[in-house]
Amino acid sequence: MLWVLAAFFLALGGLFYWADRILRPTILKIAEAQAVHMATEAINQAVRQEIKESNLQYDDLVRLHKDSQGHIVLMQADTVKINGFMAEVTLDVQRALQELAQKTFRIPLGQVTGSQLLANYGPRISVTVIPVGTVRVGVDDRFEQAGINQTRHRIYLDLSAEVRIVVPPQSTVALVTEKVPLVESIIVGQVPGTFVQFPPLFKESP
Repeated sequence: MLWVLAAFFLALGGLFYWADRILRPTILKIAEAQAVHMATEAINQAVRQEIKESNLQYDDLVRLHKDSQGHIVLMQADTVKINGFMAEVTLDVQRALQELAQKTFRIPLGQVTGSQLLANYGPRISVTVIPVGTVRVGVDDRFEQAGINQTRHRIYLDLSAEVRIVVPPQSTVALVTEKVPLVESIIVGQVPGTFVQFPPLFKESP
């Protein structure tokens, strides 16, 4: 009788070990996708809040120089203003990710099946998101045709950060990247041949 029980528990242990080996990578992938989504939302919200609080306008970042006839002859990026804004955004994003690290979310085991009917069922597995490394913030801009003799100039922030997704006893590191629009303006007439481009500046969090 004892050997039957021993064989049963041995088989049960083997089944759990097999299930863990098979399901753990899938669970980690699901956790990574949800964690990246949460981190992206946190980054976007932090940037939008900073834009709102600073009342950022296109003229704050770009200076237009015109000739006596009102034609734009030079566009110049205000690097002092840009650097100051990037520094504030970097701190805001870092704080948002730190707050995210204090929250643990749970994934129902049913999500492993891929079935919408079973997605909310089964034991729930705890997942923790921890920011690692530095937050990097850069500026990018684009010129797009907006109509006859009109050009739309858009300015973006390029952000990237690494987060560690912990599903005990395993963890993985994911890179979160996001391009957030800041301001835009319509330029009437020809875009000047002289444009002082945004420098490839990046601010890193401490």
